[in-house]
Amino acid sequence: MKVDPSNPDTIPKFVDELPIPLAAEPRAMIKGSRYYEISMRQVKHKYHQHFPATTIWGYDGMQPGPTIKVKQNEKIYVKWKNKLPSKHLLPIDRTLHGSAGPPDVRTVVHLHGANVNWESDGHPDAWFSRDFEETGAKFNRKVYEYTNRQMGATLWYHDHAVGITRLNMYTGLAGFYLIEDAAEKHLKLPKGHYDIPLMIQDRSFNSDGSLYYPENTDPPAPVNPSVQPFFIGNTIAVNGKLWPKLKVEPRKYRFRILNASNTNAYTLRLGDGRTFYQIATDGGLLTEPVELTTIPLEPAERTEVIIDFSKLKGKRLILQNTNDEGNTGVIMRFDVSLPLNGKDTSKIPAKLIPDEKTLDEHNANKTRLLKLDAMTDEYGRPMLLLDDRMWHDPVTEKPIIGDTEVWKLINVTNFPHPIHIHLIQFKILHRTPFNLERFNQDGYIEYTGPATRPEIHERGWKDTVKAEPGMVTSVIMQFKENPGEYVWHCHILEHEDYDMMRPMRVVEKEDSEDEI
Repeated sequence: MKVDPSNPDTIPKFVDELPIPLAAEPRAMIKGSRYYEISMRQVKHKYHQHFPATTIWGYDGMQPGPTIKVKQNEKIYVKWKNKLPSKHLLPIDRTLHGSAGPPDVRTVVHLHGANVNWESDGHPDAWFSRDFEETGAKFNRKVYEYTNRQMGATLWYHDHAVGITRLNMYTGLAGFYLIEDAAEKHLKLPKGHYDIPLMIQDRSFNSDGSLYYPENTDPPAPVNPSVQPFFIGNTIAVNGKLWPKLKVEPRKYRFRILNASNTNAYTLRLGDGRTFYQIATDGGLLTEPVELTTIPLEPAERTEVIIDFSKLKGKRLILQNTNDEGNTGVIMRFDVSLPLNGKDTSKIPAKLIPDEKTLDEHNANKTRLLKLDAMTDEYGRPMLLLDDRMWHDPVTEKPIIGDTEVWKLINVTNFPHPIHIHLIQFKILHRTPFNLERFNQDGYIEYTGPATRPEIHERGWKDTVKAEPGMVTSVIMQFKENPGEYVWHCHILEHEDYDMMRPMRVVEKEDSEDEI
């Protein structure tokens, strides 16, 4: 059968080897800190060996971009350089924020999950065009400073330009950022070649191998091109290859798994149903490993797992997605075909980090009720909103440095939203069902059942939470440092661009008193 990139049934699986993203190399030292320059470039990329090369955008021309590796509390500097052409690869909806006129190609880099000064956070309005010729209203600096004052964790960097994040990320603008801390260093976890990041993304292609992204909705909106309410691709790429295979030794491996898809959520499972061990969530290590057979991942969520291949010599094991059947129900394959290179001395410790002092919701300084809902725009299209407000409306979330806050996310839509809050890591408290009809009538929250604890796989530090439909999802967080201009939003990129994103201003206590 001839391979047609537009028809996933014709694309053979497990043909390409899984690529491991290269580590970023610093250009220089500034004041004793490593300095990097990473350029966004348009290049040709092979998603599959039987495909024509696909035009993509990549950090340093790679998909994924180079992995930045740092130590906890190590300060680094990164100059993100836009070297992209002036014309976008994908259709731009001119009705969205910042998209009405030139420059068509605007970029800004957000380090997702980072505790960082707001001027280095990648604010959506801090965008810049090629060579910084044009910049957005919040643009402040060309060189970002990352202080890495947080736990060791698997973070990632990606584009965040207002109105076109969904397009820029779909073209390939994403990469890993790994923080190592002292606690992790002393654990005998798999490391080196046995510590592998996996970036999962769905993609669709035209017959010529070019990226396919729909120009309009179905049925078509009166605006053309028009933003989609969601996008699901018909193939699965891992580290930039479609349905790859990874040759492994019969030993334990650590996998850092990221869902970098626009809309698609996955539930991962090993083909024979065997268990694996989760050791970390978005923000770092769990207190102890969790034995699982499946693990769900919303867009932007990360998980770290250890898979033990020691008793599978000569076997093959498929990583599946149980949310789908057919082609997108398959992620990649592990081939236990390499000889064991020395004794496996890695361990799955009974304890990963000491028990932490929990944040108490009853002692929170502020509790916010925040609605997730939808309306119809002037063109008859759905527009998703946070608390009935649009992106450009005045700031309503103004946390105070030192305060602990509880956010109750009240989802009145009929599907889940992965909500991401910049700057901080939080803990999920609980989810509670409520009377949707009553709430829509008068805004009163009438709970209809008991609060349920977070699922076992999401009890660590998080920066993205699945807000379930018909539920009040409560999270707790403490704002410790870095006052300034941040955002919070749904990480379904089609929702984020229109219009499910809100500004958040973190303030010093004296500044908050001035406003009263």
